[in-house]
Amino acid sequence: MLGGWGCARPGARPPRHSGPVERVDLVAVRTVEPRLRLDIRYATSNNFLGRPVYPVAAAFLQRPAALALARAHARLAPTGHGIVVFDGYRPWSVTRLFWESVPPSQRDYVADPAKGSRHNRGCAVDCSLIDLHTGEQVGMTSAYDEPTVRAHADFAGGTPAQRHARDLLRSAMEAEGFTVLPNEWWHFDHQDWRRYPVLDIPLERLGRTTTR
Repeated sequence: MLGGWGCARPGARPPRHSGPVERVDLVAVRTVEPRLRLDIRYATSNNFLGRPVYPVAAAFLQRPAALALARAHARLAPTGHGIVVFDGYRPWSVTRLFWESVPPSQRDYVADPAKGSRHNRGCAVDCSLIDLHTGEQVGMTSAYDEPTVRAHADFAGGTPAQRHARDLLRSAMEAEGFTVLPNEWWHFDHQDWRRYPVLDIPLERLGRTTTR
């Protein structure tokens, strides 16, 4: 378990970064685009662990990734849709907690802390679509964080409407420099992720916001 919010237990350290590194510039995504919706599941019990693991309901990304997310949100507007964010930057110690909390059979759906994740670099975002007219989240082929084949980005099942919504989100995100994770339709990595180190900055040190 963790020795505190966002603090790894003694002796546990994030992997070192090799190669050129960009200056860390984590920003709250709603300071870049206030119309983004937040649904930060890890600040609630509505997640695969069934309990809060974030002390604040916050979504941060490195500035280039946050700007690209804002452009994807704007790109979707003519279709009557917008983006709801489930997660952004994730402290490395939380990634370690996830790894230790799931059985080996489900570790394809969590990052190996020995390598660190793109969330830890502030360059990955978990997101979905909202209907701008109703404010409701749009149905997809699986629930968020569902560890099944239905979560795969190219899953051929589900309804035509669910597949269309999933592919609409993917198209908008890819147009702005993101790549979808093959086994998670909601997970998108920004093209600059290799330039940033694995971080373990507690979320409460970056700022506070509310889930909307």
